[in-house]
Amino acid sequence: METKTVMRREQEEQSRQMSHSVQLSSHIKKKTFKSSGGEEAAYADFYPIIPADLMSVKEILDMGDAPRHRTWEILTGTSAADGEYRRTKWTLFGNEAEKMEIAVIGSQRLLRKRVDKLALRQQAQRKASAHIKYLERLSQKAPDFAIPLRAHTVWERMTVVLSCTVQGCPPPKVTWYKDGEPLHRADLPWNYRLQQEFGLNVLEIRRCSPDDAGEYRVTAKSPLGEATTFATLIVNSYQGAAAGSEYARTSVQEAQFDETFPPTWVQEGDDLTLRCTFNPPQQEVSWFRDGVQLLPSAAVDLKTCGGDASVTVRAAHKEHEGVYTVRLRTGDHVQEHSAYVYVKDASAEVFGGPASPLAVQVSDVNKNYVFLTWQPPSADGVSHVEGYYVEKCDVTQGEWVRCNVPVQKACHFPVFGLQEGALYRFRVRAVNKAGAGRPSKATEPVLTADPLEHTRTTVVKVAGGRSITITKDELEGEVRIPFPPTNVRACEVSDTYVVLCWDEPEPRGREPLTFHVERSMAGKDSWELASLDTPVSSPRFPALDLVKGGQYCFRVRSVNKYGVSEPSEPSRPVWLAEPRAPPAPPRSILPIRDTDTSVQLQWEKAQDRDDVLGYYLYYSELGQQDWHTVNNKPVSGTRFTVHGLETGKEYVFRAKSVSRAGNSIYSNESEPILVKSAIHVPSAPSAIALLLCTGSEMVLSWRAPARTGGAPVLGYFLDRREEGAELWREVNVKAARERRFKVGNLDSGRFHQFRVFAANVAGVGKPSEASEAFLCEKWTMAEPGPPYDLQFREVRDSSLVLLWAAPLYQGRGPVTGYVLEMSRGDQWEDWMAVREKTISDTHYKVSGLQAGQTYRFRVSAVNEAGRGGASLPTEPVAAETRPGARDITMGVDDDGFIFLGYEAEADDESEALWRRDYAEPIDAGRAREESTKKGLSIKSVVTFSDPSEEDLGLYTVEISDNPDLSSSYDFTAEDLERLKELSWQVRNPLIGLKSGWKIDVDETGGVRLWLQTESLSDSAEIRLIFNDREIFSAPHRKINLDRAKGLVEILFDPLSREDEGSYTAQLRDGRAKNQFTLVFVDKNFRETMALAAARRRDHQRKLGPHFQEFLSWSVNEDCVLIMKCKVTNTSKDTSLKWFKDGAAESRYAYEPSSGVSTLTFPQVTKQEAGSYRAVVSDARGEDVSSLQLTGDEYDELLRQLSKQCAASASPLRVESTADGLRLYCTLKYYTQHLKTTWYFKDKRIDQDVRTKTGSTVHKVWMEVLNPTENNQGKYTLEMFDGSETHRRHLDLSGQVFADALLEHQRLKQAAIREKNRAKVTKGLPDAVAIMERKSLCLTCFIDGQPAPEVFWLRNDREIFNQGQFVITKEPQCSSITINDVTVENSGKYSIFVRNQHGSETVDVTVSVYKSGEKPPANAVEMG
Repeated sequence: METKTVMRREQEEQSRQMSHSVQLSSHIKKKTFKSSGGEEAAYADFYPIIPADLMSVKEILDMGDAPRHRTWEILTGTSAADGEYRRTKWTLFGNEAEKMEIAVIGSQRLLRKRVDKLALRQQAQRKASAHIKYLERLSQKAPDFAIPLRAHTVWERMTVVLSCTVQGCPPPKVTWYKDGEPLHRADLPWNYRLQQEFGLNVLEIRRCSPDDAGEYRVTAKSPLGEATTFATLIVNSYQGAAAGSEYARTSVQEAQFDETFPPTWVQEGDDLTLRCTFNPPQQEVSWFRDGVQLLPSAAVDLKTCGGDASVTVRAAHKEHEGVYTVRLRTGDHVQEHSAYVYVKDASAEVFGGPASPLAVQVSDVNKNYVFLTWQPPSADGVSHVEGYYVEKCDVTQGEWVRCNVPVQKACHFPVFGLQEGALYRFRVRAVNKAGAGRPSKATEPVLTADPLEHTRTTVVKVAGGRSITITKDELEGEVRIPFPPTNVRACEVSDTYVVLCWDEPEPRGREPLTFHVERSMAGKDSWELASLDTPVSSPRFPALDLVKGGQYCFRVRSVNKYGVSEPSEPSRPVWLAEPRAPPAPPRSILPIRDTDTSVQLQWEKAQDRDDVLGYYLYYSELGQQDWHTVNNKPVSGTRFTVHGLETGKEYVFRAKSVSRAGNSIYSNESEPILVKSAIHVPSAPSAIALLLCTGSEMVLSWRAPARTGGAPVLGYFLDRREEGAELWREVNVKAARERRFKVGNLDSGRFHQFRVFAANVAGVGKPSEASEAFLCEKWTMAEPGPPYDLQFREVRDSSLVLLWAAPLYQGRGPVTGYVLEMSRGDQWEDWMAVREKTISDTHYKVSGLQAGQTYRFRVSAVNEAGRGGASLPTEPVAAETRPGARDITMGVDDDGFIFLGYEAEADDESEALWRRDYAEPIDAGRAREESTKKGLSIKSVVTFSDPSEEDLGLYTVEISDNPDLSSSYDFTAEDLERLKELSWQVRNPLIGLKSGWKIDVDETGGVRLWLQTESLSDSAEIRLIFNDREIFSAPHRKINLDRAKGLVEILFDPLSREDEGSYTAQLRDGRAKNQFTLVFVDKNFRETMALAAARRRDHQRKLGPHFQEFLSWSVNEDCVLIMKCKVTNTSKDTSLKWFKDGAAESRYAYEPSSGVSTLTFPQVTKQEAGSYRAVVSDARGEDVSSLQLTGDEYDELLRQLSKQCAASASPLRVESTADGLRLYCTLKYYTQHLKTTWYFKDKRIDQDVRTKTGSTVHKVWMEVLNPTENNQGKYTLEMFDGSETHRRHLDLSGQVFADALLEHQRLKQAAIREKNRAKVTKGLPDAVAIMERKSLCLTCFIDGQPAPEVFWLRNDREIFNQGQFVITKEPQCSSITINDVTVENSGKYSIFVRNQHGSETVDVTVSVYKSGEKPPANAVEMG
């Protein structure tokens, strides 16, 4: 212990001395050294860099535990002498010690420079290495075969080259396989040569043998993925096609698909079901989508039953789009079928809204924070997508809530403020000007939790299978005030937000932590709380309210229940990023033919961007600009097959690049492509026949393949073998062009079999079936050999044409004819001759066939020795018109040439082949052939230069690769005569006339002569001839020619006597011409001239006020006569006056605003007849309108009035009177000119004592007096208005008659009572006046049966005959006399009479006045 203390003291003393020496040296020379600012902490961990003013040389040399480096060795060597000196001269001070320190400082400087240079060099190397790795990551690309392997079929001992081109970065590792076994360079057979250079991989196999046949596969692997291409090699040998191919032999044992599913389209939200069948059943079935196996779940249902398998995807979304593959596994063998499934957009929720986004993914899940990414939709709607709405749903609540108020433009968004420990689902909607579109597929439920919770928990296994869980918080002890977080940084920066993250403090304590986030502008120390509204419980915080262009620093404080920590170290300055621009569109879109309904697309990826997620493709028919979306899930590669196109139509394509920043603009349109099947090998030939045998040679023929594979057959290859042998030997190495071949070097007397292969540009097809065994023996029979090469043309519902070739073996003499036989059905061998006589030509048209019936034909040749052997029967042919079949048309073209035309659907390589009589080519000197193609249509024309009888005959045409499209035309002498006439008309055309010369007179009196022809060209010319001399436009005559309408006009203003004569228009338009003449003289000319003068005068009249409607009369529905006129062109000074018979009429009405003036007569009498005149005038002129309402015009007025009266008549009605029953109808007005006649039971009623007729102004009636039961029946009133009879009816019978009769009787009794009632007939005035002291006598006459009683009353009190009153009563008269009247006698006096039928009272007022007074004015003065 004592020794350690002494050593420590010595070290402290040495340190003080060294520090003092350093201070002395700093006073001598002021120099400092700074370490490199770019040096990193990682370097200092291994090689500490210590400032020179803090460490001495001795301290540096005493660091024994530090790792050594070459720099340290240099330092040791440099300081060796100094160390020795220190050991021997340690007591030296002053100048020598000072010199020693200066030397030490120099050594330190040297050391520092060397260390700094090394650190800078290593830092530059690290940066360069990191940049190279970054560039490599930018250029990284998954392996992909730009040019895949292609299947080959070759002959034995030939050389075949299998090649493919692979792309990828980093360069992938390429491995070749044959039948599943890898091919290694060291183990390759002698005839295999493998080359791999610059992505081109070539396998050359020389002198192929059957053992080389099989499946070849190439696999390219890299860290980014794997790609595979394969092809089959078939080697044709003498043992048969594909002989020796283990793959071909074993593939028969594998499971095969019977029915598969094609490319399928399903609408978003609907269920998707794919089904396939296979054989043998009970296979191991697996389903895949885009290479990922599908497993049963709530959304996916997999079923396999025997040989039937299906997959059902419920409620399909865009994420379910892709390549679906079903895989059958039998032992080691696998059979697959794949097809693309397209998910179409569902209908938009708002009109014009965008489609739904897809591939919503959740990442960086924390307690209250998640980060979302998605892919933009393919369809924008009516406008571009402006952004997205993010929605969340708490699974326990089931309600969707929007997370962002302003739309999020990029396809990523941080969701903050979630509840810890809750399950959430998320979805996204795209937004455009029309509104928000459909939501995306919701994510799976996400649990918000602490992602580092597992790192703070340790589980310890103990005895007994128990475990103890220990948390890191328990081991840290009790922490009160938390420590601040560390490493505050920005983990996600965009143009609208910044996501901050940090490390939780260590130790963090047992209490739950939250955080406060503070921010400040960079360079300032003014901190404010950034997390005001939402508590931050996880080390993530999105800053959404930053200002563009501002730089911010952030720091974080930890918070628990005990308090708030000190702030963390501020982050580096953070600012919003620039908006990420959408990527560039893909380039060079190349469509390639695939099938009849699909096209393969290839393109180059977008440049200078590594964030492209894929591509959206679009197609449209050429020229329509009606674009449709191909895929709703981005295609990650640069190749895609577009399905669902229509065969024979032309399409163009375009694409968009897809990224998180949005979709690019559309690429340029591709070149148009015609949808048609790609080329493949032809099918097998058939019907091999022997045409001739010489003993060592055989001539064979065969039938062409039924399918050419979309390309012309380039030739044929033959194999032969002797009967009984299994080994086939090739006959020809060079392909035979014709379907006839001579096989030589044969052994005579032996039987030989043959088979034929057809080849086109795609390769060699399958072999035909082996022929029958032909005996190689020289033919010597007298009959001719069989015809061959039987072909059908012009197959229709009731006819067809059969062609054949003459036999090669003639027999004893030349062939004189042919026998054509026919058999019904496919296999029926009952042959019958088509005609009795032989056929001289090598073609024949068979007529009278039954539509839809199947036939076979064969032909035999005939010579003088007899009938030879028959040809092989044809393939069965149905008598029905082939689709697209058309007939040859014959006509005259626009230049007057006679032509034959034919139009059909055909491929690009197809040609129209014209012949005469099916054999001879058309003489090019007499006719020329021209063909034009448009899409899948070809139009061919044969035009005759100068047809004559030499050109008459049968002309035929057929399409080169489709003989079913054929037709013929028999050019006859009648056709020649008819078409030559038509040709002359075309070459000497006449201008067609639409309308001949017409004469019009306009309102101003101008005359127009015009004619119209068919439309003329701009170069058309006209000459007008008038009376044998050409005329031109003049002041009174204008000539117009409208070439577009073919209108010729001559306008006269005015027409004069000098214009009478004949007019001829001579027209010429190119070769077409014509002339048209008008004879404008005599009556026609005079009438036209008079009409023009009248209209000219009328036009002059209309320059001032005038009558637009002249005087007229009418009778309205109310039977009122109205005279009316209407004037126009009036002014405020215009006056209108009416006159009748020369006298002014003032009863008219005039409305200046409308110009209408009327004169109305409610009732028409003879006084209304006369002459009426209306005059309108002002300073500009005067106009007069007259109306003669006399004679016939007045009679017509009465007829119209009667007609209106009769029309207004009501139905007949009945009313009862005291005298009888009255039948009547009411009218709005009745005039005596309306003749009325009454009928009873269709018999006219003549007036007698029992009937009475009459009329009033508004009623016509007939009364039946004293009616009885005999008066029941139908009554009719006829009203004749002078031209028409109007009838009204009434059925007066039954209850109607009974009621009327009862009412009549009641009225009759009432009339009797009224007649006999007591009443005062005359006598008393209403009021009388008398002077006082005079006598007043009032007398009344009375009537009634029996004689009535009479009472006189005064002021309603009876007066008796006494005193001053004297009353006299006689049978029909009574009087009262008042003697010596006084004023008191004034009052009301009444006489009251009565009998058994009634009574009546009459009052009179008596006024008594004194002498000198005036009597009342209204009283009758008496006395």
